[in-house]
Amino acid sequence: MRSPIPAVTAAACTALATLLVACSAPPPAPNSPTPMTPMAPAPPTAVIQPPPNLLAQGIPPIPARIAEQVARYTDFRGHAFVDWHPTRREMLVSHRKAGASTPQLFRVAAPLAEPEPLTDGAEPVRRASYEPKDGRYVVFARSTGGDEADKLYRLDLADRRVTPLTETPERHSIEGWLNGTSTLLTLAMPLDRTAQGGTRAAVTQTLRAFDPAAPQAKRTLAELPGGGWGVGGVSWDDRQIALTRYLSANESQVWLLDVASGAVRQVLPAAGSTERHAYFAGEFTRDNRAFYVVSDRLGEHRLLMTYDVAARLLMPITADIAWSVGGATASADGALVAAQINIDGRNELKLFDAATRAPVALPKLPGGSIGTSRFHPALAALAFSVDSSQGPSQVWSLNPAGGALVQWTRAGAAPGVDMAAFGAQQIVRWPSFDGRSISGILNMPPARFTGKRPVLINIHGGPELQAMFGFMGRYHYLIDELGIAVIQPNVRGSSGYGKTFLALDDGVRREDSVKDIGALLDWVATQPQLDASRVVVAGGSYGGYMSLAVATNYSDRIAGSIDVVGISSFVTFLTNTESYRRDLRRVEYGDERDPAMRAHLEKISPLTNAQRIGKPLFVVQGKNDPRVPYTEAEQMVAKVRANGSPVWYLRGENEGHGFARKENADFQFYATVLFLERTLLGQGGFSP
Repeated sequence: MRSPIPAVTAAACTALATLLVACSAPPPAPNSPTPMTPMAPAPPTAVIQPPPNLLAQGIPPIPARIAEQVARYTDFRGHAFVDWHPTRREMLVSHRKAGASTPQLFRVAAPLAEPEPLTDGAEPVRRASYEPKDGRYVVFARSTGGDEADKLYRLDLADRRVTPLTETPERHSIEGWLNGTSTLLTLAMPLDRTAQGGTRAAVTQTLRAFDPAAPQAKRTLAELPGGGWGVGGVSWDDRQIALTRYLSANESQVWLLDVASGAVRQVLPAAGSTERHAYFAGEFTRDNRAFYVVSDRLGEHRLLMTYDVAARLLMPITADIAWSVGGATASADGALVAAQINIDGRNELKLFDAATRAPVALPKLPGGSIGTSRFHPALAALAFSVDSSQGPSQVWSLNPAGGALVQWTRAGAAPGVDMAAFGAQQIVRWPSFDGRSISGILNMPPARFTGKRPVLINIHGGPELQAMFGFMGRYHYLIDELGIAVIQPNVRGSSGYGKTFLALDDGVRREDSVKDIGALLDWVATQPQLDASRVVVAGGSYGGYMSLAVATNYSDRIAGSIDVVGISSFVTFLTNTESYRRDLRRVEYGDERDPAMRAHLEKISPLTNAQRIGKPLFVVQGKNDPRVPYTEAEQMVAKVRANGSPVWYLRGENEGHGFARKENADFQFYATVLFLERTLLGQGGFSP
């Protein structure tokens, strides 16, 4: 089952007149010769220069010793499952090899075989699909400089020739294949940057079908209104396609498209219905009478169900499990269906008999949180990834018949790092201002660090996402070497805790989620192992907004804040984000076109309240960010600086919504370490 939430992009907009100056080492101290014996010049302190595509402003020179100390913690290399070969027991994975800048596509020919590189370039490659008949080529998606305007390419495996498949200036996605032929389904969406005037009044997506071996002959199946469409499944007779239309975190629909005529009709909820629930379409059953669907129609959590098209009947499969389903996959013969169940921040794999809906016993699986899972299209094998506190994502397979487990990949790390020694994560809970229990995931430093530990509160994005159990990567340097405790809160509005909790921060209730962090600060003060006087709050995307909001509301209770690609003003964000996302975000944050809501959004925005920030601020932004325009960062930096508060600013010229290139991410981490040393560990100070 495809991810229910579409990827998001943003429009380019006018930059503020903020001068960005690359940081450099100070000049060596001048010679101080005596009259008798001249002294040699004092050697300059070794520093790390930012990579060529990073602009740094206000950031002090980064001592080389930081790069040396953290080097072992910047080279963790996991593997993400991408696709099964249609006939052979081999797979595609996405992986960053040692010494490389970005993850690329690899073929793994057998369990634990050396991954064979298929792509090699400056841009990341994470999404791909084998041609479904004999796997003679691969189709993959790739964007440029973090702009998320993916184009599609055919990679012929015989000679490694790469052929562009989509030349139009649109954002393209791989949506699946028809079953009887090698016909690829894609969705294309025009972007604001390709429109005259820079903004599109009407947002549409185009569903196309074509043979990648002859890409010139593309057939348009449907023009779909809005920006939240995705293919869930294709009937085995290739007559129908189940489409999900995402409207908000708590509302989505399922439509059926007739492949022959192109006609689309709404089936969930029924056309004209006033009900508002989440529905996400999945694969069809082998008899073509029904398809799988994930929905919260029957309660707080999203259940795995089947929908009988003719009978218009939903039948639950996971009704006895009081947690939400995140995804599902059916076996090639239709006998089994596997589901990922999100149980309090850890995904678990469950197997069911498709006919009886009864659970099927599984062997003991590797410890950790289950990621992508998918049945092989022809063989008895279920692939799944596992991410744990002791290592990044690895790929395994399971034979459902005999229960045999097979490991396909092993994580890479720098020499001298024992990932198995990393400490376990734990759930912590605290009461918020209204008595509601809020939870988070805590990583405590090793026992050798005594006394009250400084705290980094790292808030996830979304906001409809969730902090999950899993590998902490570079953050293990902060935990295991600097002795900093890391808390990842799941404030109201996070997914995984039911649809009521998911909607608790919508519209005028936005700052209630900020109050959840205020309550966390209260809780930290009650914990004997944590130091409430040494707390930094950080976050990315929506988490970046949260870090800024905490800095404006609780400046006296934190030592500093880190904002990565965060929203500083909801009004300018909604005005300038990519048009196809705008209506989706208005449901979450409020419609800035309504005068009352606009006034409220302006009132609560960090930019409006920047004068309240009295502690150091570190802002990180990608110049090509299609979700949160870089001007969100620059207007905040300018406003806080004008108030006399110290601000560090780091902008990636070849990055988007977060830094994807290792060299840029490494420098960002070096600066983060220096920032935390000065705010939490008392090593140095700040000047505006």
